[in-house]
Amino acid sequence: MRGNVSLTVRLATLFALLTAVFLVLAGAVMSRAIEHHFLQLDHHELSGKLNLIHNLVRRTTSVDGLETLPGRLADAFVGHDGMGVLVRDSAGREIYSGRPGYFPAAQLAGQRLPDGDTIWHKDGHQYIGREAVLKLPLSQAPPAELRILIGLDTSHHMVFLQQLKHRLWIGIGFAVIVAALIGWFAAHKGLAPLRAMTATAQNLSAEQLGQRLAEGDAPAEVLELVRAFNGMLHRLELAFQRLAAFSADIAHELRTPVSNLMTQTQVALSRSRSAEDYREILASNLEEYERIARMVSDMLFLAHAENGRLPRPVEVVALEDEVRALMDFYDALADENGVRISLSGAATVTGDRLMLRRAVSNLLSNALRHTQAGGVIELSIDRSESGAVSLSVGNPGSEIPADQLTRIFERFHRGSGERNRHGEGSGLGLSITRSIAELHGGKLSVRSVDGWTSFRIEFPRPDKGPDHTLAQAGTPVRAMT
Repeated sequence: MRGNVSLTVRLATLFALLTAVFLVLAGAVMSRAIEHHFLQLDHHELSGKLNLIHNLVRRTTSVDGLETLPGRLADAFVGHDGMGVLVRDSAGREIYSGRPGYFPAAQLAGQRLPDGDTIWHKDGHQYIGREAVLKLPLSQAPPAELRILIGLDTSHHMVFLQQLKHRLWIGIGFAVIVAALIGWFAAHKGLAPLRAMTATAQNLSAEQLGQRLAEGDAPAEVLELVRAFNGMLHRLELAFQRLAAFSADIAHELRTPVSNLMTQTQVALSRSRSAEDYREILASNLEEYERIARMVSDMLFLAHAENGRLPRPVEVVALEDEVRALMDFYDALADENGVRISLSGAATVTGDRLMLRRAVSNLLSNALRHTQAGGVIELSIDRSESGAVSLSVGNPGSEIPADQLTRIFERFHRGSGERNRHGEGSGLGLSITRSIAELHGGKLSVRSVDGWTSFRIEFPRPDKGPDHTLAQAGTPVRAMT
């Protein structure tokens, strides 16, 4: 069968072939059983007629009785039109003959039939016959024998079997056609989810990824495929949504620095300027370029994180050491702003050292931007009895509005009001921090009440995170002014 034949046709054809084979075998068995039944009937018929003749011969005890034997045989076989009888004595003389035309010429000439029932054909008819030798119990003569040849016309059995086979073939042909139609309908109905899947796949586009296949009508064999297909559509839809959001965000955010660069360049080219003026313009442009570079780098990091393309964290990282290194880095900025930074607690986790440092740096720089002079930024590393580690960064300052708490981790979201006026952040720091926390099997949360805002990274217990092991270190405390 050609490879481009539909699966529905293949299943219908297979169903029809199996039905045909089953019906042919059933018909052959039935025909064989009927033939065997007819043979048994014919055997009993021949045996019964031989017993009838034997009873007549057994009562022939005199010469007079022998003379009346043909008449008695003729009377006994009245109405038996399908039976031929030939009775001869031991010398071959014919004593009684009834429908001798049933017998072959060889038997009429005196040739004996084989033992048992014998089948022969003559003039388009089928016969079954038997030959037997009976002793004449004559009291006044030496013992004599009679050869009895009987034949039964079984043509009506053959006609019945031929008609039966003919009707069986017609019935089998009709049944095969019906089976093929039923098989085609069943396969067509059962493969409806696949056709729906094909139609859905053909109509897929970036604007129509919300389509889903109905799982309720799918058979059990196709249900898993339908669920997998729906899952694929869901993942594609999310990926396209992330791509659309990514494109929209980066286009929106790049518009401002690119516009600034174009404006400054146009102003610079509007008239002749001194070398010092050009140097100042280039320095200003460099700041915009650096901002664009940081933004592109951050967006690429988020794109890799969302698509699972970041390296797996496998290092043993001492959180205290990384936080202390960052505190040294932000020392000058904290002194300039009149802010103190304190650290308490220590623990180690299994992760990526550079990514963890980046996450803490984002939280610490965010806290520095929103802490007024004289305030204290508190960093705390805690380890629970279950072995889970958490890192908290808290600072005093204006609270984050409740309606903004669920959105501050979105890309380029900078909140509103007072907090939006602090610093020149790109709005990607908290998104990157959340991605790093999730990469390590943890989560990032925020709490802002009573003039205190605290961000908390929670790492899972060792038995909850497959790539993380935790160990407790000492608990030194360091303060920096």
